[in-house]
Amino acid sequence: MRFPYGIADFAAIMNEGYFYVDRTDRIPLLEEAGKQLLFLRPRRFGKSLWLSTLENYYDLARAGDFERLFGGLKIGQNPTPLHNRYFVLSLNFSMVDPQGDPDTIRRSLFHHLNIRIKEAIARYQDHLDDRVDIEPDDGIASFQSLTSAVSQTPHKLYVMVDEYDNFANEVMISPLRGTDRYQRLVENEGTIKTFFKTIKAGAEGRGIDRVFLTGVSPVVLSDITSGYNVAENLSQRPLFHDLCGFNETELRLALEMVAVAHGLDAGQVETAVTLMRDFYNGYRFTSQREERVYNPTLALYFLKRLAEDGVFPEQLLDDNLAMDRNRIQYVARLPHGETLVNQALNEAEPLAVAQLVNRFGVQDMLTAPRNPDFLATLLYYFGVLTLAGRDALGKLQLAIPNQVIRKLYVERLQEQMLPRYEDQEQRQKVVERFYATGDLGPLCELLEQTYFKVFDNRDLCWSNELVVKTAFLVVLFNDAFYLMDSEPALERRYADLLLRVRPDMRQYALLDHLLEFKAVSLKAVGLTSAELAAKPRDELRVLPAVAEKLKEAEQQLVTYREVLESTEGATMKLRIHAVVCIGLERLVW
Repeated sequence: MRFPYGIADFAAIMNEGYFYVDRTDRIPLLEEAGKQLLFLRPRRFGKSLWLSTLENYYDLARAGDFERLFGGLKIGQNPTPLHNRYFVLSLNFSMVDPQGDPDTIRRSLFHHLNIRIKEAIARYQDHLDDRVDIEPDDGIASFQSLTSAVSQTPHKLYVMVDEYDNFANEVMISPLRGTDRYQRLVENEGTIKTFFKTIKAGAEGRGIDRVFLTGVSPVVLSDITSGYNVAENLSQRPLFHDLCGFNETELRLALEMVAVAHGLDAGQVETAVTLMRDFYNGYRFTSQREERVYNPTLALYFLKRLAEDGVFPEQLLDDNLAMDRNRIQYVARLPHGETLVNQALNEAEPLAVAQLVNRFGVQDMLTAPRNPDFLATLLYYFGVLTLAGRDALGKLQLAIPNQVIRKLYVERLQEQMLPRYEDQEQRQKVVERFYATGDLGPLCELLEQTYFKVFDNRDLCWSNELVVKTAFLVVLFNDAFYLMDSEPALERRYADLLLRVRPDMRQYALLDHLLEFKAVSLKAVGLTSAELAAKPRDELRVLPAVAEKLKEAEQQLVTYREVLESTEGATMKLRIHAVVCIGLERLVW
């Protein structure tokens, strides 16, 4: 079996026998949903492949390929009357260079438009009677000439725009380089706004029948307001929840086929399922569906490596997704953003919003947010938070979807809290010692000397216990060795932090670790900061308030260990650790 990692060409996938998850039964539903559609998903979530599927389905120049491409798919058994009935103009705004001044960007957009229009003219020359004039300095005029020529034929035009919000994304990543030029492109008679106004006008009986836009957020449509206010947003509709993305049944089937080819046993298949579930699953795009979907790019990355090498990839994070950390950093730079981004790591209290914000522009993103739900919504659109149910008030809860995304949050904090090479080198030494031996001493000393001194001064409205747990999570995080489980559910109770050895790493000298954290104030122990710093750890351990908290944590850990040992059996090499933090300054265990 061949897996099309990085391939977004539907015809190539079908012609060359690549793995393909069939979603073509949604095509009739899309036709019923509306004629001008918007579909938003995070970066590298399969949107381009879906547009390629639609292009091949509707393109009248590809009518002769229909049976070969779609005959074995769901839509091939019962195609809609509109298949292969359209001229298709497929645009990709990621091909438009967003650098330079507005005139430079305008020329780049016009160049892209003219190239795609020329390709369409060549493809449909037998169907076009009227001449299409290409205006080198005005791609919008070329587009209007194309729609005029199409309107003189029995067919209509289907316009598809991939990454329609690429310009705004550039502003989000590099706001100092792009704010003014972006505003000039979307305001008044700016080029982007004029282009979408032209599409809107063309759909009013001037040749255009259907439009499909993909992107990450609704920001551009908000900025151009009346320029294009007719798109139906399908992004949170239950019928299209898994339009892009895989479910576990589909991935398990693929894994079983790879297992046959490489002689992998059932246990190895289950190990692979466990890894992919923890690292790639967890995305939910509507509150009306419980099912989670897997990131398709990451899943294909894993499957391709396994199919070609016969072993799991050592690096589970596809480097192409690492830039999503820039999106997290962007939100953290906004007013109140740092607090919200760090709170996202608190699984005990998921972020909650009354509703997702669907109308906001770039200016909203570059100034202090007026709506407290705004920042969390941005993280949702970026794909670094996802829907996780509703709270007692009915608000939408947002959580980190999986281990891959959690790593992006953790790495950002690691770099902020331990910025020096020496800090990172020391961290690596003490955590590796802890992984293999369970020795908390060097780890706690590192946290006292470096981490707490920075962390305690940040603008975080958290309990001390949560600060401590987050500190340990950030310092100990290593997805090459462990599945890091914050707030694991153990018989309707929740432990603080579980480091579960990855199933494919159990042959190495790694221990499983379960940690429970408690905190006491300086007032509770009757000490000043200076007195606390001077006392040896043995004396701190027997202070009544500390001893009580240690006993409480140890009792909880005994119960948790019994649950884990009853469910995990002999597979775990579990060590338990009770940790008490005094005034966010000293640690005892």
